[in-house]
Amino acid sequence: MKHIHSAILLVSGFSLLALFTRCNKDIETPTYDAYPETSLDANAGTWKTYVVANGSAFAVPAPEDASSTAYQAELADLKAKMAAATAEQQNLARHWGANGVLRWHAIAREMAAQYNVPPNYNPDGTYPSPDPMNPTSYPRFPFANPPYASRAFALLAVAQYDALVTAWHHKFQYNRLAPYKNDATIRPLIPENDLPSYPSEDAVVAAASRELLKFLFPGEVAKINALAEEHKNSRLWAGANVQSDLDAGDSLGRIIATQVINYAKTDRMGMANNQAGFANQRADATARGITTQWHSLDIPVRAPMLPAYGNVKTWNLDQATLISLRPQAPPQPGTPDFETAINELRNMAKNRTREQFRIASYWADGVGSYTPPGHWNRKAAEYIHEKQLNEIRTARVMALMNTAIQDAGIACWDVKFYYLLPRPTEVDPNVTTCTGIPNFPAYTSGHSTFSAAAAEVLAYLFPDKAAEVQAMAKEAAESRIYGCIHYRFDSEIGLTHGKQIGAYGVLRGQSDGSQ
Repeated sequence: MKHIHSAILLVSGFSLLALFTRCNKDIETPTYDAYPETSLDANAGTWKTYVVANGSAFAVPAPEDASSTAYQAELADLKAKMAAATAEQQNLARHWGANGVLRWHAIAREMAAQYNVPPNYNPDGTYPSPDPMNPTSYPRFPFANPPYASRAFALLAVAQYDALVTAWHHKFQYNRLAPYKNDATIRPLIPENDLPSYPSEDAVVAAASRELLKFLFPGEVAKINALAEEHKNSRLWAGANVQSDLDAGDSLGRIIATQVINYAKTDRMGMANNQAGFANQRADATARGITTQWHSLDIPVRAPMLPAYGNVKTWNLDQATLISLRPQAPPQPGTPDFETAINELRNMAKNRTREQFRIASYWADGVGSYTPPGHWNRKAAEYIHEKQLNEIRTARVMALMNTAIQDAGIACWDVKFYYLLPRPTEVDPNVTTCTGIPNFPAYTSGHSTFSAAAAEVLAYLFPDKAAEVQAMAKEAAESRIYGCIHYRFDSEIGLTHGKQIGAYGVLRGQSDGSQ
């Protein structure tokens, strides 16, 4: 079987770049306009947080009174900055004013896509490993594969959400209104609202996002810092905040991000690529009677992708619960049920329709893409803009969905490396794929599990979209059958498993105090 090549992983450097460039055309971010935030959510400072204890865990100094000499000087400085703002700066003010939370998620997706490139092999047949201490050297760190991307999006979302809950607590503690509410001569470039401006929600988001993304993508520090400064300055150009609003928000966002980064340093991701332990996983599977096991089809043989990712810490359920939800063993090669499944793929490989090929390609989310988790993040952003959710409601949506998606990925990888089921092409080389062969076991489908968890949470958050997201999850699952990447039972059980994992995200949302 070793002669079978993975179309994704064995392309040359030139063709890999071409593939990356082609896939990158699919990650363009839609343009959205700023909209008025009509819901203040004055009690949001009491909502349940993820990493910090609660919204009042960190103090913010009291601001100067709006009638003070110091604040009046800040207003004068703000008006001067607005008057001096260039056309480009005014456009940036409108750009960032259209929901800063989602702007940073779009940036994270773009970075994930840029770093979703597996390294090619060395002349001696070995594969180099990305080095976090030298992130810009080849191969760049990180390799933003689907598990890494799901964790990145979850950590970013949690940092933004916890930071905004804390900011909301202090906003309504001090209740200092926006500059245009204190000086009628200020005409902001973005829609007005009655939300207290101290500390600035945008500065909080900019700082929390900045620190998390620098931690996750250390080779992009200069770019990330520049974007954060642009985001904060945009509030001055827009007439939405004075400098002390921004300074307090930046300090608070940095503090909360540090807490989330400390959490990330202990979430067991550092051991997810434990290749030394993979031999034990094989031996354990053999002891359970699983003798026909998955092997890499790459030439040279590549180590499996993150074989211990199933041990990473989950957000919405504990490890014991995760294990209790592990699906039963799949049909084994040679059994009637397995033969039915692989015969379907043998036929699919020969008779795939144009529509099936289109669906397989649409959901491929492979090299150079922001992966299936990013696909669902973009869909959530569409719904958020359609509903015109405010910043903290936006952060809640992204945190609930992305923690569920990461939990689903952890659960799926636990299953994959527990059962070690061979890919269809390993069992029968005549089963050719149309999107490449992932370098990890078949059962269950990651696309299916990620998608079902995301759909479960989005159906709860946007009940009028429930039928749409559930149909999308089903199509994502079927796409892997059409591509001959997965057996039908991989996808169907993955959907069931992902829905179970997503339900724990829904339970958290139902008890977070936001209703």
